[in-house]
Amino acid sequence: MAHIPDGILSAPVLIGGGVLAVAGVAAGLRRLDDRMIPRTALLAAAFFAGSLIAVPVGPSSIHPLLAGLMGLMLGSATFLAVLVALLLQALLFGFGGLTTLGVNTVNIALPGVLLGMLLGPAIRMTTQPAVRTLLAAGVGGLAALATGGLVALSLWLSSSDYVPVASVVAATYLPLAVGEAALTAFVVAFLARVQPDALSPAGR
Repeated sequence: MAHIPDGILSAPVLIGGGVLAVAGVAAGLRRLDDRMIPRTALLAAAFFAGSLIAVPVGPSSIHPLLAGLMGLMLGSATFLAVLVALLLQALLFGFGGLTTLGVNTVNIALPGVLLGMLLGPAIRMTTQPAVRTLLAAGVGGLAALATGGLVALSLWLSSSDYVPVASVVAATYLPLAVGEAALTAFVVAFLARVQPDALSPAGR
């Protein structure tokens, strides 16, 4: 349930999410150049397609996020990729909402960006494949868990009535974190062998 629909969140949460999303998109636009545009578009398309695969987990559902991978490969441009994909999903399929677009963008993109900044340099610098794989798995898994935590926080801040739901929603992200960790580790290991520059957000 990373796509929070309209009519659930309170106005302060919506406004706060919108402000953070605008700041993130502005930072992403400053990073965007001719080398980053194709990569950003490719990962936005991958996120768009992956998000259409919903797997029921209890009363909620989960889908691939790729937030950790995007954070490693795009940096702050992750906000752009997520925003475009979420907007198209809301307009074409009714997933999520338009008023919650800012909150949903932040909930998905922010963990990946922060973890990419924190662990990305170590992933790019290490010469040990096992260490790189472990770090990449950490980025993917932790990004998914953080998204679950932010979704739960958004609900909790909107109304205390959502506290039980928020707890259940956060718990559904545990299996997703395992899958995201494995996927991110696999892709990073592959790129490190065939195109190491792809793991640098600056494209250098």
